[in-house]
Amino acid sequence: SYTTDTKSREENKKTIESLYSLSVDITKIRRLKEWVLLQDVTYVKEIAAILQEMGADETTVANIIERCPEAILHTPAEINSQRALWQLVCQNEKQLIKLIEQFPESFFTTEYHQNQKANILFFQELGLKNNIITRFLTSAPNIFYNPVEKNKNVIETLQRTYLNLGGSEANMKIWILKLLSQNPFILLNTSSAIQENLEFLQKNDFTDQEVLQLLSKLKGFIFQLNSTTMQKSMLFSKNVFKCSDQELKQLVLKCPALLYYSVPVLEERLEGLLKEGISVAQIRETPMVLELTTQIVQYRIKKLSALGYDIKNGNLESLNGTKKDFEVTYGKIQSKKERPIFNPVAPLHIED
Repeated sequence: SYTTDTKSREENKKTIESLYSLSVDITKIRRLKEWVLLQDVTYVKEIAAILQEMGADETTVANIIERCPEAILHTPAEINSQRALWQLVCQNEKQLIKLIEQFPESFFTTEYHQNQKANILFFQELGLKNNIITRFLTSAPNIFYNPVEKNKNVIETLQRTYLNLGGSEANMKIWILKLLSQNPFILLNTSSAIQENLEFLQKNDFTDQEVLQLLSKLKGFIFQLNSTTMQKSMLFSKNVFKCSDQELKQLVLKCPALLYYSVPVLEERLEGLLKEGISVAQIRETPMVLELTTQIVQYRIKKLSALGYDIKNGNLESLNGTKKDFEVTYGKIQSKKERPIFNPVAPLHIED
């Protein structure tokens, strides 16, 4: 209901004065969302009072309004309802105000209040811990804008899928909760898209157990793909590695990124590795290296080369893994290099 037509309109003097009194940097708002300052009705003092009541100091209040000027367009009643809603999953108001300061846009999106409430209660019923739900509210707020029936539908499809693929009833809840906490955006998919992607894998001769393995390894990202891109990526890998369908399947199970990344991404990463003198045979042996960006690969090769480790003749396993994994590998290679060749406990024969 707010107008973004800024022509022939003047800034609301009362709004400007109220913002000045709160030490808000108005030039920031003018630069980012000037239209907010043109609205006839704003609730600057009221919103500031609610935030202060929750424990926000003057600097925090100013910071929140500068980052999300639309906050002042909401009525106190709307914000108090949102406050009560987020308190369902926040430990206390101290945590709540911290979240509002970090993610003001998520908190001040009040249009979907009823959907947000129904979804929070549904996630709690499902068994998701409150700290996971708060993470969703801040990092994936749009999943709460869905009607709760839509989210229930997707969860039911996933549960059915898990059981149909041979998963046990006893482990299903843990599987679903893990999948959701790793990738809440699964809920933005439709049940039919999930079904299509599973059928694609089955048509490509992946057994039920292998499909289940892929779903867990891919953290649900497979549901955000489509059969056309997966087909292209698999065909690209098959041509590059010159392998049979069965061998390709094993490579995909070893490295689901071959299914997940698009052809241009795989091409770029492959080229980056080849430029470093790494062979296709080495990549085929350790395809997981394609999960890393070209920049990460170059950085890691440089670090290992400085230790005298020749990646062209070595094992690509040393490049793999998370930053933490690589640091452990690097540390081992480094300590091996620094280890003294002589036996430190052997007696030294020194001439008198």
